[in-house]
Amino acid sequence: MTLAIPPTDADVTPRRLIMLSVPALLIGVVSALVLWALNSVSEALSSVLYDTIPGALGVDSSGWWIVLVLTVTGLAVGLVLVVAPGHGGPDSATTELAEPPQPLRNLPGLAIVTVLALAGGVSLGPENPIIAINVAMLVAVGARFMPKVPARLTGSLAVAATIGALFDTPVAAALLFTGIVASLKSGGALWDRLFLPLVAAGAGAITMHLLGQQAFGFNVPGYDGPKPPDLVTGAIVACAATVIALAMLAAFPVVYRIMHSLRHPVLIATAGGLLLGLLGLLGGPITMFKGLEQTGDLLANSADYDAAQLAALAGIKIVALLVAASSLFRGGRVFPSVFIGVALGLLASALIPAMPVGLAIGAAVLGVVLVVTRDGWMAIFVAVAIVGDVSVLPVLCVIVLPAWLLVTRAPEFRIAPPASESAVAPPPARG
Repeated sequence: MTLAIPPTDADVTPRRLIMLSVPALLIGVVSALVLWALNSVSEALSSVLYDTIPGALGVDSSGWWIVLVLTVTGLAVGLVLVVAPGHGGPDSATTELAEPPQPLRNLPGLAIVTVLALAGGVSLGPENPIIAINVAMLVAVGARFMPKVPARLTGSLAVAATIGALFDTPVAAALLFTGIVASLKSGGALWDRLFLPLVAAGAGAITMHLLGQQAFGFNVPGYDGPKPPDLVTGAIVACAATVIALAMLAAFPVVYRIMHSLRHPVLIATAGGLLLGLLGLLGGPITMFKGLEQTGDLLANSADYDAAQLAALAGIKIVALLVAASSLFRGGRVFPSVFIGVALGLLASALIPAMPVGLAIGAAVLGVVLVVTRDGWMAIFVAVAIVGDVSVLPVLCVIVLPAWLLVTRAPEFRIAPPASESAVAPPPARG
């Protein structure tokens, strides 16, 4: 079952949209609650691992303790993948944001390894696994309690709701689904087809707000508005960040093959955890975890880093993302890419002092996210959300064009799934 956005144009009526808005709202609230629960459990476990236990033992949690915790995290993830029913589902390195629903037996193992990775400091975000969990769970529940709602619609709304909750706004889901709608052949008015995903995404975003969760809210110097030189410097920074991200993309399958040469899941994940621990020891806690909170810390303390240090932070996070994504850890690649983009943007601002900081950050984030998601709308949205200033939008809409020319022929930022998986699962929706 490929995720799409039914109903077709012939099925769309105001009455039907109103009736389906009720399950869409429910799907939005439930998706946000599941995300909140997963985040809360992982944050509580992380506090135990990095605060309570080292505090009780009197050890420095920013030293070799990082190596120990991440190595044990890798070992634990590997063991769960071996013994859990469904083995935690497909390797996240082979999946996109929107995928067909997994069997329910995969979900407990997937949830456990996701919590372990987030808590232990693995450089991956929660987006891929939490979307997979919500889609599988809500499709199954919908088939039982809402049999009149098509399973394809339930899955699509779960994707939209989770994206809305993850990115703190339904706009992210609308932009992503605009691309999916454009690829459909059945026609129909765009806003008729986006109506229900926006309802679900809005409910998810509002629920996360009510729970006190906020994805973005960084303090970035304001942008005074477009000026002719900004188009040149912005395009240079965006293209440079894109080239760096393309190099990361080229290295991804190489790192993946190296890690998977160990063959056994426990060995792969444990070795990955050890390498991530050493990288965390080298770069410090700011280069660990999914990267969202660390992005805020980097922006708040950007004056403490010179150009060489910013380049080192970006480089360490790039390697950490590649190792984490190649070592059977379950997680997404969007949030770590945001940290990389911000570090590169601050580096660009340090190298080009006349360039506004907000524009430098926005351009670099745009370039990196563009490669990771292969979605121009999503790249622009994330860049604007990080900068927090809509006045940068006109420049980003122009500088995304040369960056896209660099990306358009590049492969997707994922590993092709093994033949055994692709033989039993339909091709994923683009995400």
